[in-house]
Amino acid sequence: MSLHLSGFIPTYLPIISSIFFSVIFSWHLLNFYKKDFKIIPYHYTIFSAVQFPLHPTNQLLLFKHIPYPSLTPINWKRRPICILIHCAQNTITVTLHRPMASFSSAPFANALFGLLIAFLFSTLSMVAFAGNLYEEVDITWGDGRGKILNNGELLTLSLDSYSGSGFQSKNQYLYGKLDMQIKLVPGNSAGTVTAYYLRSEGTSWGEIDFEFLGNLSDNPYIVHTNVYTQGKGDREEQFYLWFDPTADFHTYSFLWNPSHIVFYVDGRPIREFKNLEGVGVPYPKEQPMRLYSSLWNADNWATRGGLVKTNWSQAPFTVSFSNFRAKGCVWTNEASLCSSNSSNEAWLSRQLDAANQKRLKWVQKNFRIYNYCADFKRFPQGLPLECTIRSKS
Repeated sequence: MSLHLSGFIPTYLPIISSIFFSVIFSWHLLNFYKKDFKIIPYHYTIFSAVQFPLHPTNQLLLFKHIPYPSLTPINWKRRPICILIHCAQNTITVTLHRPMASFSSAPFANALFGLLIAFLFSTLSMVAFAGNLYEEVDITWGDGRGKILNNGELLTLSLDSYSGSGFQSKNQYLYGKLDMQIKLVPGNSAGTVTAYYLRSEGTSWGEIDFEFLGNLSDNPYIVHTNVYTQGKGDREEQFYLWFDPTADFHTYSFLWNPSHIVFYVDGRPIREFKNLEGVGVPYPKEQPMRLYSSLWNADNWATRGGLVKTNWSQAPFTVSFSNFRAKGCVWTNEASLCSSNSSNEAWLSRQLDAANQKRLKWVQKNFRIYNYCADFKRFPQGLPLECTIRSKS
């Protein structure tokens, strides 16, 4: 049996690295205890990571206090990265507190400790915003029709003739890259809508929408997208998908940064809304948004303009969610916390390169079925400004 290193290395390198650094950590920690260092454990949940471009010891990690009865229920704690020694991947983080200068003075030990800190910080950057759905979202309505299952790995929303259901993210974001795997309602889903969107609060809100419009069996879903700025939408684009979205999970993503908003399906861009504030087109940039999702009945418009009604004999209808990942600037205490100079936050300045521009055009040529910028009947007084600018570019 031959070993294919090209597949082996990318797959197993993170595991090998984790084991290697775990061994180093265990050995180094044992030496700490042998030398009778006073290391005090505390328990927190990773909430965010913030890096300031001042000095490595000024990097901060933001933790949320776990409400153990024996601990004071403090809302937030900030700790320098130099005191982070070990963290679990999802919920409980154990930090061992001691100034960096108090550790072993041996150059080799300090080098190992530096490597460990770099490894842990890079690992934290990768997992801090991804994980258990219990930690990421709250089911907000549906009277038990929304459920988090499999120890937080799966969330389902259901709809019957009495009610639908929905959830929202615990965090708000002012810019972010958010991914969710979704398996849509199978079979006869006509009249149902699965909404998955970002929205800010207030009367002059911003909103970035995915809506999946159900259909009769063997007829395709319609993916309905929209962008609201200052409380105004009317920027719909609709698509068919190039696969069956009910047969398996697929990843639906928002990229929202200061330059543009991009809608992705399985990593393929399907729509881009550029920041054209310089020529007078409003762009959502000042209000933080929360992620929402819901499954609800909209048979007055969702399928063939309301001609096809929901068949309640097929109820309950169920949509499933998994693997929520959010790399975002978390809004807390009236401020947005993120690091634009971290390689893990390259999304904050990401543009569509030539390859992705080509992929975008492929989707729009072959699968886009409605474009508001081509609907002259709807806008007899003239197309929206962003449409005329886009047509000239």
